[in-house]
Amino acid sequence: MRSAAASDSPSRFQVVIVTTDERVRPEAETYLVPGYDVVMLETWDELVGLVKKHPPDAIFLDLDTIGERSQDGIAALVELRSLGPDMVLIGLTRSNSWNLRLKAVAAAVDEYFIAPVDFQEVQLVLARALEKRALEIECRRRETKQSEEQSFCELIGASEPMRRVYEAIQRVADSNSTVLIRGESGTGKELVARAIVSMGPRAEKPYISINCAALPENLIETELFGHEKGAFTDAKETRAGHIELAHTGTLFLDEIATLGLALQSKLLRVLEDRTVTRIGGKTARKIDFRLIAATNEELEEMVHAGRFREDLYYRINVIPIVLPPLRERVSDLPLLVDHFLRHYSGANNKPMKQVDGDVIAVMEDYVWPGNVRELENVVQRLVLMNDSAIITLKDLPQQMLAASNASQEAILIPEEGVDFDAEMERIELAYLVAALNRTGGRKSAAAGLLHLDSQRMKYLCRKRNL
Repeated sequence: MRSAAASDSPSRFQVVIVTTDERVRPEAETYLVPGYDVVMLETWDELVGLVKKHPPDAIFLDLDTIGERSQDGIAALVELRSLGPDMVLIGLTRSNSWNLRLKAVAAAVDEYFIAPVDFQEVQLVLARALEKRALEIECRRRETKQSEEQSFCELIGASEPMRRVYEAIQRVADSNSTVLIRGESGTGKELVARAIVSMGPRAEKPYISINCAALPENLIETELFGHEKGAFTDAKETRAGHIELAHTGTLFLDEIATLGLALQSKLLRVLEDRTVTRIGGKTARKIDFRLIAATNEELEEMVHAGRFREDLYYRINVIPIVLPPLRERVSDLPLLVDHFLRHYSGANNKPMKQVDGDVIAVMEDYVWPGNVRELENVVQRLVLMNDSAIITLKDLPQQMLAASNASQEAILIPEEGVDFDAEMERIELAYLVAALNRTGGRKSAAAGLLHLDSQRMKYLCRKRNL
């Protein structure tokens, strides 16, 4: 039941206390009711009903009143955390078991008390925990807002090249014009296609995506155009093609440059007539669809070489949108790393990792031939294969370290710095020893290797006792 002194003011935190211990009520009323909206409950069922209806800000749970075993109280904490991730959970028990405390902490309890409880201390701990949780929620809200400002649909980035892409998407979304998305492999061309569709009038209509490069040449024709029963040996039933399935919606043809010339000709006819005839069929079906195509090839060179039809090129290259490679928008790299870290940490129930500044510097030096897809794979690997809380240079792939000036600088001068004079002494000795070894101990020959005059060579050898 709700305490009589409780206020319904929305500015006050709601605290639910669950216990059958009559000694708790007067203490709670004395120390908590003046500052909080306090609700006193006695059973687990009452608590679950309240939480499912409207999660409170904090729950003070007497673990000994839940079930018959201490483990029942721990299970209750786990369930409460799943019901309200942002609730402050405080556990109370009369057991001094250290194992029980560890289990409570593992169940994501915020605070833990052993009876008898000093409610003055509870008052201070509760205020501190609620303040911390409010700051975490506000921080998360700001991060979400910032993320929204630095992204567009599923695309991540705030650089000038990406802002031009966002503007182009907004301009073409409402039209029915054919769009050709161009960019290197791994830049996110299908994400652009999805963004165009999601913002346009066909958002709720069929979206049919086909990767022309992923299908064998002998299958792609039937995939695109469909077939009638008996049209060929394995055609045991009639099947509509992807173009037909896209009726009233959008057809996305990725890697369109991989289509053979014969298929290019058939596709051109479909685009001109807006009709499709299934393989083995005699009836042309009128199809209303919008075409979005994508390629990582230089179509102009393919047209010149006779590998891509010029008339089809002009038919699909109505509104080109060019996606920049990752190396041309390195300012977006920290945003992308943070996005993928959050995504894969959450997906794999891993704690969020921090990234050392040197790691970002190395990543910015790297050319990323696989673009955003390669970066995503690297971050996923760092999340899954690394148990440390901070990602450092040693965790990065070797080919990335080898290609980076930043990594070489970090290896040459570690974070704690170096003794310059001592390093120079070490290098000098190493060169002298190597030259003498190479020449069988002949100092004049060693001097020639090091481009030193014989007098200086003798001086250095005496200095080093060589």
